[in-house]
Amino acid sequence: MRTLAVFVVSSTIVLAQSRADLRLVDQSLADLSEKVSPAVVQILSDAYSPLSADPGAPAAYEQTFGSGIILSPDGYIVTNAHLVKGSTRVSIVLPGTPPRAARGNVLRPRGRTMPARLIGLDRETDLAVLKVEARDLPYLTLGDSDRVRQGQLVLAFGSPFGLQNSMSMGIVSAVARQLEDDDPMIYIQSDVSINPGNSGGPMVDVEGKAIGVNTMIISESGGSEGVGLAVPANIVKSVTEQIIRSGVARRGEIGIFPQTITSGMVSALGLPADAGVVLGDVTPDGPADRAGLAPGDVILALNGKPMENARQLQVNLYSQALDSVVDVEAMRDGRRISRRVTVAERPNDPDRFAALVNREVATITRLGILGLEIGTRVRELLPSTRKPRGILVANVLASAGRQAGVIETGDIIYAVNRKPVGTLEELKAALQDTPSGETVILQVERDERLRYVEAVVD
Repeated sequence: MRTLAVFVVSSTIVLAQSRADLRLVDQSLADLSEKVSPAVVQILSDAYSPLSADPGAPAAYEQTFGSGIILSPDGYIVTNAHLVKGSTRVSIVLPGTPPRAARGNVLRPRGRTMPARLIGLDRETDLAVLKVEARDLPYLTLGDSDRVRQGQLVLAFGSPFGLQNSMSMGIVSAVARQLEDDDPMIYIQSDVSINPGNSGGPMVDVEGKAIGVNTMIISESGGSEGVGLAVPANIVKSVTEQIIRSGVARRGEIGIFPQTITSGMVSALGLPADAGVVLGDVTPDGPADRAGLAPGDVILALNGKPMENARQLQVNLYSQALDSVVDVEAMRDGRRISRRVTVAERPNDPDRFAALVNREVATITRLGILGLEIGTRVRELLPSTRKPRGILVANVLASAGRQAGVIETGDIIYAVNRKPVGTLEELKAALQDTPSGETVILQVERDERLRYVEAVVD
């Protein structure tokens, strides 16, 4: 009779029927490591960080460590936005040649350090895309995160506490964790050992496909307590493809307000008890309205996937690319209807202006921003402005340096040290005589309010 062997790896219990099975599992994990590790890089980010949260607090220079995933042989890399936002310089360290124990050498030599260029970042998903000038790099394939199941084995790769090329193992604890009930952004939760420095590295399945990008931990101690969160691969794919194509990820919507059907709604409104979502509102002349959906319609499925509650519908719409078309199955007055709805840009997304920018003209190097003069096209996209002339911040660059987090995308700059600016040339001239490292006072409009902002000029 064959005996059962039980072993525990990083809180994951695996049952095997014999020592041969244990050796097979052992070899499989080692082979998986050799497959994945070459495509995981260490991120080195140099930046100035405020010493306190007080406005105008002095900044100190620091270097932070993280991880990244090579997405293509020509050097596109995905990592976390919080690792590179406001950086003055970003570098990556490629893994060294794997050690060969048979040669008597167990130490992996340090890999090449290469400068990386920030292509773009997305604050909402905490993702960023870097580019290094290289060819024929090993890379990871993104898996289908919609197929991830609770309880499946996963592994995390990265550089915890700066310790390059580390691997840990666990299981998926939850497939669609939300930090807040109404948040459309979801995460894969796992009990894999994730620590500071793992951020930006891959969570992979047993086939070696990246099913997520490790982005944060929930911890009272600051170290791993078995609650790690990763951005699902399908969201990673949508965001990175947009950033590589246009430098920015733009959010879409279809102009609906979905609500989860309650028992009270079923009896009072005569809604089907086996359905989950009703449209409380449809934006007039929005995408759903133009496609023929109306308030009171019961949503049955999106792209063939049954919708059980409003949050599920919002989450599934969140990962849809701008200008894509979704198939909506609904019920109206007891009959089924089908509609094709085009995903349109959010009306108030601050990143919507980046597509209008000519980088050669719009780069304000001393503030680390891309600026747009408030012309006719920009004014059409703005709800209103407090003044007729100004410079809209279309994007904050990685070179924002010492004022990182002070200037925000969507700000409108009206004056520098009381001097009005309405064109890019006027803004550049107003900054010209300020020595590097000195502070200027910007008058900006943010969230329809005027305010003064202290910015350090690079």
